[in-house]
Amino acid sequence: MIVVSTDSIAGKRVVRTLGIVRGNAVRARHVGKDILAAFRNLVGGEIHEYTKLMAESREQALDRMVEEARGLGADAIVNTRFVTSMITQGAAELLAYGTAVKLEDA
Repeated sequence: MIVVSTDSIAGKRVVRTLGIVRGNAVRARHVGKDILAAFRNLVGGEIHEYTKLMAESREQALDRMVEEARGLGADAIVNTRFVTSMITQGAAELLAYGTAVKLEDA
């Protein structure tokens, strides 16, 4: 499955638009990681625990979006975007969405 943030794919032509596809993941912080993050916040630097949490969430949302596109028989997803929103204090949703399409060689 080709997944791009652009509206076209080099060497390919969109022959059919199948519709919007999406995948999401909702994750909550872990109290142990919050303690480590608080210490790191005092001294500065990247908070690796949260970086890893968000990376895992992005991958899960992307995988779910691709699964939905495959279910429609898509060859690719164009105009892929990510959105993050806070659900409650300590929990966030990461949403991946795009347009599922059928392709042929240009």
